Amino acid sequence: MLPALLIGLREGLEAAIVVGILVAYLTRSGRRDVLPRLWIGVVLAVALSLAIGAVLTFGAYGLTFEAQEIIGGAMSLLAVALVTWMVFWMQRAGRGLKHALETDVDRALAAGSGAPRLGGPARGTATRGARWGWGIVVIGFVSVAREGLETTLLLWSMVQSFGDAPAALLGALLGLLLAVVLGWLIARGMVRVDLRVFFTWTGALLIVVAAGVLAYAVHDLQEAGVLQGPFTSGAPVDPVTGAVLVGVAGFPSGWAFDLTAAVPPGSPIAAILQATVGFMPQMTWLQVIAWIVYVLVVGTAFLAGARRRPQSTPRAREAVAPAPQGIL
Repeated sequence: MLPALLIGLREGLEAAIVVGILVAYLTRSGRRDVLPRLWIGVVLAVALSLAIGAVLTFGAYGLTFEAQEIIGGAMSLLAVALVTWMVFWMQRAGRGLKHALETDVDRALAAGSGAPRLGGPARGTATRGARWGWGIVVIGFVSVAREGLETTLLLWSMVQSFGDAPAALLGALLGLLLAVVLGWLIARGMVRVDLRVFFTWTGALLIVVAAGVLAYAVHDLQEAGVLQGPFTSGAPVDPVTGAVLVGVAGFPSGWAFDLTAAVPPGSPIAAILQATVGFMPQMTWLQVIAWIVYVLVVGTAFLAGARRRPQSTPRAREAVAPAPQGIL
């Protein structure tokens, strides 16, 4: 429930901030007539995310075990890739997010009518406005779909890993509700949040969560026989007992460790460790190597970017507290 809440909160807040900026800019520019089209794009993005989640959840029925494991591993790898990209995208592009969104809105409306940019005089009529702004649907869709698809894939991968769908879905729902409330409070100017610090901390936590999802993806692919591991015929085994070797003797295709006796897989402590840091009582060498390499490489790059101080410019200050009404 905890990592799902974190994902829902972070991704939901990103989407809320983006939508808030778009709504505030259209309102200030006197183009409230195209707001319904923005909401159409948002609704379509949410619907697409839910549809993909349903396909992933129910579409695997009837497939062979190996096929299910391959699909699960591939989707988990895609989720890790999306999380990694989005974390660095927000870190890099967040400083100019408001300006980029406003530019996209200007282009979308101007392209639909040949009219002047939104910053110019408001000369549109209701009839002309009805023909304008379908590009806003695309902007609203793309802005929310990125977070929606990432959330869907990551939550699905976590559910496959943890096996507790109700708790994960409840955590995600609570996180999204908190994000909506927080986004509304920020838009109203009732709460001031240092979003640069918020996204830095949540980004670091998401990297650890993504490392756990990556480890589980490796486990799925090993079970399917795509990757060498303790489930394949080439695994190192004890000549007497036939059990797959553990520790240094099991490198690289056996078990790195087996703590199931001390930490039962179904115990609360095992669930907490798996949900927070991706630890499983029994992990293969490839899982451990993938987890360590991902955290070291991605974590180091993320911390290096976080240490760079934003320039003291109006656009840099937008990244610190992009409250839609406050910054406009």
